[in-house]
Amino acid sequence: MNDFATTRLSSKGQVVIPEAIRRRLGLKSGTEFVVFGEDGTVVLKVIEAPSMQEFDEIVARAREGARRAGLRKSDIADAIRAVRSA
Repeated sequence: MNDFATTRLSSKGQVVIPEAIRRRLGLKSGTEFVVFGEDGTVVLKVIEAPSMQEFDEIVARAREGARRAGLRKSDIADAIRAVRSA
């Protein structure tokens, strides 16, 4: 589980993730990442869509927050119309 390897940054700014790590993590061509960089450290995090259960939980939290804020469905429709007309 402690696979590690070295790699280099190409002249085009590309980094190759070593094959053993790609295989272990199941990374395929086209996999998307979010990239964090700070203090000499670069972290790549695979972007994954939430499961349906996670999505339902996110929606439930958003609905509860909107309810507590006193928002109505018509407020959302009004906001969308305002943004689209801008």
